Amino acid sequence: MDSETNWIVLAHLLRPQGRKGELLAELYTDFPERFDADCRVFLAKEGFTGSAAEARAATVTGYWLPVGKNHGRVVLKLSGVDSINDAELLDGLEVLVPRDERVPLEEEDANYISDLIGCTVYDAGEAVGVIEDVQFATTPDGLRRLEETAPMLVLSSTSGEELLVPFAKDFLVKIDAEARRVEMILPVGLLDVNR
Repeated sequence: MDSETNWIVLAHLLRPQGRKGELLAELYTDFPERFDADCRVFLAKEGFTGSAAEARAATVTGYWLPVGKNHGRVVLKLSGVDSINDAELLDGLEVLVPRDERVPLEEEDANYISDLIGCTVYDAGEAVGVIEDVQFATTPDGLRRLEETAPMLVLSSTSGEELLVPFAKDFLVKIDAEARRVEMILPVGLLDVNR
């Protein structure tokens, strides 16, 4: 683990949530069930690129998904973190796992967002831009993702502008994450809408 591409961020610790050391965290995985009891994770500052020996190993002993204003987040209980004071020492850290410990994707054509970031998008063989982010449509209150709507690829175009391209199966030809390449055939005029 000697480069940032070898770490996957599962959550970002926000603050204590309870009196027994529980921590509220932003959830960055679609697989919160991976936090089942005795899940091994690592804790480190944002942007960590070091080795496993340099990160703080931790064990998740429990988790739950809150409702209400914290819906969409996760509450984690870590071994050895048993008080509000213990939890406060972890505020702002990220919960990481090595890339090779990601939950396997069940769908054959599914992709991890982290694998798409940094890929160049090609439209009919011509480079359009590099994927900087993937955005998902949500309900007006922002609490639930709209699964029937295609995500949007946020690209930094070859001319430096931001472009939004629907990540729709109808436009997709091939993804080669190792070559950092996403091949698409976009409808005529779609890129002009962004300009």
